[in-house]
Amino acid sequence: MIFTQQAIKKVAIITGAAQGIGKAIALRFAKKGTFVIITDINLEKLREVEKEINKFGKCSSLKLNVACPDEVNKIVDEIIKKFGRIGILVNNAGITANGSIEQVNNELLDRIIGVNFKGTFYCCRAAVPIMKKQHYGKIVNISSITAKRGDNTTAPCYGASKGAIATLTKSLARQLGPFGINVNAVAPHAIDTPMMKYWDEEKRKKTSESLPVRRLGTPEDVAAAVTFLASDEASFITGQIINVDGGHFMD
Repeated sequence: MIFTQQAIKKVAIITGAAQGIGKAIALRFAKKGTFVIITDINLEKLREVEKEINKFGKCSSLKLNVACPDEVNKIVDEIIKKFGRIGILVNNAGITANGSIEQVNNELLDRIIGVNFKGTFYCCRAAVPIMKKQHYGKIVNISSITAKRGDNTTAPCYGASKGAIATLTKSLARQLGPFGINVNAVAPHAIDTPMMKYWDEEKRKKTSESLPVRRLGTPEDVAAAVTFLASDEASFITGQIINVDGGHFMD
């Protein structure tokens, strides 16, 4: 099948889209007229997002554990067979954990690295061949400020997994640029999502007051950065890790 570049741009895969940042990204793309293929391990919540999007846009939902390479390959193959192209890939699926290094057992370490880094790697590896054939593609990965400055509350393997995503982003940007593929990442901090449900009011207030913008971020703040990086307005931007953190970390 041969598609125009405009048609290719209109198909986006978003992982971890059942809630929070992933959901906000999916909604924003759909509002811009993109056909969004949303994936998540939580199919029940994912179907709710699909229903919401289908009220005004076009969407399809697929259950996916990004930590399983066979599942990733199968899903991407299905998408290519059905749509023939993948214009945008947003690797948002991720998990976090708190605690010191002594509290991180092998199982938790493998799970964090498996979902956050390997999941991102698997999805990129599966989507890149079709993007190369198209000579067009936009990949946006979700990293974290912990990738740049470390963190004293999340488990150290979390920041390490997000740091690996940042390095992967830069490496892919260098390798895939000649094929018309842009690869960037966003590094959020203090975004008010279900991942922050353990924050008490005191911590929320203290964090808000510590930021130059004097508020917590929203999933929509991250979604705005992601959709920009996936647009042709950002065609001369690649290999960048964009902070979405209210001025918490300025580099």
